[in-house]
Amino acid sequence: MTTAPPDADLLGPGAVENPYPLLAALREHDPVHWSERYRSWFLTRYDDVDAALRDPRFSSDRIAPYRRARLERDDADPAVRAAFGVLEDWMVFKDPPDHTRLRKLLSRAFTPRAVERVRPRVAELVEELLSEIAPRGHADLVGDFAYPLTASVVAELLGVPRADRDVFKDWSDAIAGLVFGGMGDPQRHSAGAAGMAELTAYLTELVARHEREPADDLLTALIQARDAGDTLTHDEVVSTGVLLLFAGHETTTNLIGNGLLALLRHPGVPATADGLVEEVLRYDGPAKTIARLMATDVEVRGRTLRRGDRVFLCPSAANRDPAVFDDPDRFDPGRATGRQLGFGVGLHYCLGAPLARLEGSVAIPAAVRRLQGMALADEPLRWHPVLLSRGLVRLPVTFRSL
Repeated sequence: MTTAPPDADLLGPGAVENPYPLLAALREHDPVHWSERYRSWFLTRYDDVDAALRDPRFSSDRIAPYRRARLERDDADPAVRAAFGVLEDWMVFKDPPDHTRLRKLLSRAFTPRAVERVRPRVAELVEELLSEIAPRGHADLVGDFAYPLTASVVAELLGVPRADRDVFKDWSDAIAGLVFGGMGDPQRHSAGAAGMAELTAYLTELVARHEREPADDLLTALIQARDAGDTLTHDEVVSTGVLLLFAGHETTTNLIGNGLLALLRHPGVPATADGLVEEVLRYDGPAKTIARLMATDVEVRGRTLRRGDRVFLCPSAANRDPAVFDDPDRFDPGRATGRQLGFGVGLHYCLGAPLARLEGSVAIPAAVRRLQGMALADEPLRWHPVLLSRGLVRLPVTFRSL
């Protein structure tokens, strides 16, 4: 094990492609690491990450303080200010009681029983996409498969016309720079603001259409909850729609892409293994870090995290902690499951986890089964250079055309 660098850079050379050696060095030698580069703490041991995710002193309310400190000035870009105003209404950036109220309104749509009802439609969409891909002999399994599948599923749940699926792809990609921390990109705020403005305008019109013509979908359910006096404002309906369109495909696209890559790199592992999705979440899940803001001073392993400090909790490091997982760098769907932190834990446990698990469990084995002889194409893999998420830009493969 190498010694942890004095100022670790998860966006540095090699770390975007493979962050795990750097995370392991931090976990071993500096598990409560202060990064001067990012002006943030990084927590990497399982016990610390698990405890922090359950601790309300590690606040999710990090957008409003940023907006007040940086965007209320007269010289602030009004488009960026407006974009962060939408983010501020997202449930994932709220603490109780606002978080509790919003989560309650959404939770009924994402129970395991409710999600199971969409399994036939997920399987149908998977087969449609694979039938388009199979004759080619080559494909990008992110752009041709994982993204259109997950985007179609969430679009149909919300009541977004499937024909508009690709319209919001560029907007979502731009918003990712705001949400996932592409700190090396000086244009991420302006580009994200433009994407947010277009997606918000699209959702505003869609909400108005659903108000005139209610349908059996999640967007109508949100509107009706508002009308029933459940204190969901018009802006919250729009913001929640933006959140669901964005988060509803982004994480699951990366889960499917990372899972297929893991199988391609471990050809002896069966794609039908019962623990496959859980092991992908543990071994190379879509959540690299989770950002929190300290609501008060907290001491962790002898170091004081001050009120107002930003903290990155690292599930990607915690999920390979040898104190919790045997041989943690080995990809093994047969290992005991149930302890990985890929979807978080506590109040902010991922609401869409049942849907993501369903889509992954259907899509990954189906792709391996239909695209026979699948292998990585002869081109370098590129990963999104962001702090919070872990996902491929493309997953180019070849296979026997049918």
